[in-house]
Amino acid sequence: MPVTAQPHQSRRRRRTGVLLAATVVTAGALAAAALPASANADANRHGHGHGHGHGQSRYQDVQLLSFNDLHGNLEPPAGSSGRVTEVQPDGTTKTIDAGGVEYLATHLREARKGNRYSVTAAGGDMVGASPLLSGLFHDEPAIEALNQLDLDVTSVGNHEFDEGAKELARLQKGGCHPTEGCYTDKRFKGADFPYLAANVLDEKTRKPILKPYWVWKKNGVKVGFIGVTLEGTPNIVSAEGVKGLSFKDEVETINKYAKELQRQGVKSIVALIHEGGFPASTSYNYDCDAPGAGDGVSGPIVDIAKNITPQVDALVTGHTHNAYVCTIPDPAGKPRMVTSAASFGRLYTDTTLTYDRRTGDIARTSVKSANHVVTRDVPKAPDMTRLIDKWGTLAAPIGNRAVGHISADISRDGTESPLGDLIADAQLAYGRTQDPETDLALMNPGGIRAPLTYAASGAEGDGVVTYAEGFTVQPFANTVNLKDYTGAQLVQVLKEQVSGPNEAAPKILQVSSGLTYTLDLTKTGADRVVADSVRLNGAPLDPSATYRVASNSFLAGGGDGFPTLNQGANELVGADDLAALEQYLTANSSATDPIEPPAADRITVVR
Repeated sequence: MPVTAQPHQSRRRRRTGVLLAATVVTAGALAAAALPASANADANRHGHGHGHGHGQSRYQDVQLLSFNDLHGNLEPPAGSSGRVTEVQPDGTTKTIDAGGVEYLATHLREARKGNRYSVTAAGGDMVGASPLLSGLFHDEPAIEALNQLDLDVTSVGNHEFDEGAKELARLQKGGCHPTEGCYTDKRFKGADFPYLAANVLDEKTRKPILKPYWVWKKNGVKVGFIGVTLEGTPNIVSAEGVKGLSFKDEVETINKYAKELQRQGVKSIVALIHEGGFPASTSYNYDCDAPGAGDGVSGPIVDIAKNITPQVDALVTGHTHNAYVCTIPDPAGKPRMVTSAASFGRLYTDTTLTYDRRTGDIARTSVKSANHVVTRDVPKAPDMTRLIDKWGTLAAPIGNRAVGHISADISRDGTESPLGDLIADAQLAYGRTQDPETDLALMNPGGIRAPLTYAASGAEGDGVVTYAEGFTVQPFANTVNLKDYTGAQLVQVLKEQVSGPNEAAPKILQVSSGLTYTLDLTKTGADRVVADSVRLNGAPLDPSATYRVASNSFLAGGGDGFPTLNQGANELVGADDLAALEQYLTANSSATDPIEPPAADRITVVR
C-alpha cells in the first residue's frame, strides 16, 4: 500500500533574490468564475479571505508550481531550444531567451514567497536525452538540481526508461552507477522527491515499479498526486529499456487510484500525466479559452482529460513540449484545468487550487493558472551555479574536445532537416566502414535533440563543433546497426511514416544522400508516400532486391512505429551513433574547409 507523506521536512526552502512582479491569469471560462457564494460568506464571517489571516477560514489557497520535460537541461538550451514565443497586446509576437536551472531556481523561489501552502510538481522526462553536462554522468547532476529546486513530486516519463527500470530505481533511491562507479567522493544519494509510476507494472508481480501516488499534507490540507506516463512508452523507448515492464491505460489507472485516494479521505487530487497536446498557437501565453482563441488544444490529452474521473481536480501534462493553460470538460461536462510548461525549464506554471477545508475538495470554479517565462534577467541562484561548476569541471576534458567544423547553423527543423541529412550521411559512411555494400541510412527525427549552432558555446571559437555539442544532438547512446531489407520492405517503411500509429502525427525519417522520393501531404495515410517515386541513386527500388541499411538500434528494433524495420535480416551491431557522427565530422571538415548545411532536398514535399 503506498504511503502518504508530509512535505519534505528535511529541506528548508530558501527564498532569496529580488521579488518578481507576476500576474496570474485565470484561463478561459474559469477566468470569469468566482468562488461559490458560501466561500465569500465564510470569508466575511471570519474577517479574511482564503486562509491568509490569523485563523483558519474554510477556504485555503494552495499554490501548485509545475514544469515538465526538463531533460537534464541544467544550462540554458542553445538556439531555438532556449527561446519561447510571446503574444504581445497588439497581436504581434516576440521571442524571449529562457531556461537554465540557475534562473529557474530564482523564479520558483520568488514565486513561493508569501505562499505558505506551496507544492512543486513535474510531469515527467526530468532526465534522459540530456546534454552532456548531465547525460555524461547518467543524469545524477539533474537529480541533484531537482533536489535543490525543492521539487516535491513528479511522474515518470518515457525517457526515465532510456536506461531501464533498474537505473530509474537507482536515480530514485541512490547509489553509485553499477559499471562506472561514483563520479565524486560522495555517494549519490538519489532523489529527495518521489517518482510516481502508477501505470508501469512489473510483469512478474503485476504491481507498479514505483509509488503510484503521493499525498502532500500541511495543517490539515491534503492534496493527492497520481503519476503516469503515456501507455505508448514501449513504442518510443528501446526494447531493452522497457524489458519486463507493462504500461497500462492512463485513464483507467488514474481513475483506479483516484478511488483509492478517496477511500483514504483524500478528496483533492492532481494527475501528473506524461502525455500532452497541441495548442492552436505556439505562444506560451496563448489563452485556449479566450473568446475567438481558435481550436484550443488537440491531441491525445484531450480524450484522456475528457474521460478521467471528475474526482481529479487538475491535470499537469507534458511529453509534447508545448505550452498551454486550457480547460477541458471532465466526464460531467465541467471545465477542468490542463497545463503544460513547454520543455527544458523554459517555463513554469503557477496554479492556484482553492481547498475547501469543510469538504476536503478543491473549489474547481476558482482554479486559476498561468505559464511564466524563466527569463534570464534575474540573479542566478548561487547554489545552482556551484552545482553546474562542479559537474562542468568533471565534464570539461571530454566535452571541450573539438570534433569538427561547420560554416553555419545546421538546423533540425522541417519535414526534412539539414541536420537530419547530415546524421543520415554520417551513419551511411559509418555503415560502409563495417560493410562496403551498405546502400543507405535512415534516421528518426525524434533522435535529433538539438541543432548544431555556428556561434561558439564556450571558448572553442565560432564554427567549431565540440564533443559536448555533438552529445547534445545525439545523447541516447544507440548503436548504428546494419540490416538487410527488400525494396518492397523499404517502401513499406516509408509508408509507415504516415500510416498506422504515425498517421495522425507523421514521423518523417531523415534519409542519406542518394535516396529520394515524393511525399504528397494532400493525400491521406500511406498514400502520402508516392511509391513509384522512390529512387536510390536515380534508379527505382527493385521490390525483390536486397538492400543493406544503416540505422540506429532504436529504429532497427521497430521503434517509433516502424515494425517493418524490426523484420530486417543479417543484423550487424556497430558502434554508438555519436561516434559515427564524430568520425564523419572529423573526416569531412576542417577549420579552412568546414561542412556546409545540407540542402535538405532529398524528399520532395507536395502540400
